[in-house]
Amino acid sequence: MSLTSRSMDSLTISNIPKGSNRLWVHFASLCFISFTGIYLLHKEYKTVLARRVQQLCNRRNKPSQLTVLVRQVPLCEEHKTFSCNVDHFFSKYHPHAYHSYQILYGGNHIEELPVAFMTFRSRWDAALASQTQQHPNPLLWITQMAPEPRDVLWKNLSVPYKHLIVYRFAILIAEIIFSIFFAIPVSAVQGISQYEKLKKWFPPAIAVQLIPSLRSVITGYLPSVVLSGFLYVVPFVMKGTAGLAGYVSISEQEQKASNMVFYFLMANVFFMSVLSGSLLDQIGKTVVNPRDVPSRLAGAVSARADFFMTYVLSSGLAGFCIEILQPALFAWDTLKLHTWARGKKKSNYLSSYPYHRIIPFVSLFVVIGIVYAVIAPLLPPFLVVYFLLGYVVYIRQLHDVYETTYETCGQYWPHIHHHIVIAIIIMQITMIGFFGLKSKPAASIATIPLLVVTVAYNEYCKIRFLPTFYKCSVQDAKDSDEIDKDGASDALCASEIEAYRPPLRQPCVTIEDSTSTQPLLLATS
Repeated sequence: MSLTSRSMDSLTISNIPKGSNRLWVHFASLCFISFTGIYLLHKEYKTVLARRVQQLCNRRNKPSQLTVLVRQVPLCEEHKTFSCNVDHFFSKYHPHAYHSYQILYGGNHIEELPVAFMTFRSRWDAALASQTQQHPNPLLWITQMAPEPRDVLWKNLSVPYKHLIVYRFAILIAEIIFSIFFAIPVSAVQGISQYEKLKKWFPPAIAVQLIPSLRSVITGYLPSVVLSGFLYVVPFVMKGTAGLAGYVSISEQEQKASNMVFYFLMANVFFMSVLSGSLLDQIGKTVVNPRDVPSRLAGAVSARADFFMTYVLSSGLAGFCIEILQPALFAWDTLKLHTWARGKKKSNYLSSYPYHRIIPFVSLFVVIGIVYAVIAPLLPPFLVVYFLLGYVVYIRQLHDVYETTYETCGQYWPHIHHHIVIAIIIMQITMIGFFGLKSKPAASIATIPLLVVTVAYNEYCKIRFLPTFYKCSVQDAKDSDEIDKDGASDALCASEIEAYRPPLRQPCVTIEDSTSTQPLLLATS
């Protein structure tokens, strides 16, 4: 064992003798961290929810408040058009609420698409229409609140709704395959960090001992740097993959990409890095007893504390430098100026905030910090420094570098909440196994109710808080309407629907005998 590993091991609870009563102190610490985390999560969830409702109220005059997106519009049998059916259906079943509509056209500017934006006379009417089933066949007249105009992915509106389940299943398979193939370089990186095994597999590695301090650099710092380099491309791959899922808004697409990146990091960075040391010793075994999972996880987690400390330092320092300098953006801009964009006027490029690239990595570090809070108390202070630096860097980036392309209104908080709950659960399962390894079965048994409470709390949050982040309550909609005592005027409704026009549109023909304004053209890209 290296000097670094021995020194790190001395600062973990691995050096506590088996059966020691000092383990109850760590059990108390586990309870304190778990209940404090649940309390803070609950408090933040309530505050985020109140802020979201207030922010939506403050934005009550935005186009998305009165507009509903309708998909899978049936074809009118008499006139063979979708627009005729839209006007007839909503005039009949929403006679006092419906104001006007916009039908979408395909790239040929002639063929209508079974998609329309509907404007209603009040927010209450729009909320009711968007959250109720319009037809006995749930695959017809599918409604949802329209995303704000700048958030709409126009090209995806032409994707048939029935194809979405196929696309998303294919994306899930592609994500799994990508994760499996990515496990190869991650395993190689972990092999570098385990010098004793590396000498057996690759005898020339013994030469590393001839150069002073080289071994500590190769087995300590190099694996973290190589892993960070491999992971740099993952968010871009996942965002491109999520773009094929047919989401109708940028926010939905980036939330999907963010979740994909997080679970990828959990599988290929956390679990592969943690379990590689124990798995490499059991390559010939094909059957693993499920009851041994907590103890295996506990032993592996405590053994990899030094790797994660190095990873946090190297990834944090390098990541923040890359974020400030933006080398990839600079290289891309330089390439354009010297190739296909040569001679063109240079534009001031502003990108949207990369939620899919930042939130998953921050969540991963939160998981590492919580899991190691009891096992290796020296690791969390490094993470505190990481988060403080990150706060300074990203506040500056948000103010000076990135532009706001859409308002999230707290939509990412449920995902972050779920990530933190996962971290608490992993910590508790790890400690169940660890107390078992330390011959303290009473502490292991006492931890099980703690695990049950955490899981139950997570399920409670899904019922109590989560629906409000995806639906607009009729009470909030009605309260917003009552603030505007006179209600929405015809001019306001007309301006609302006018906002839902694709960029770079071209002239089109107005639908005859319709209460709608000029129909939309779907921009092609």
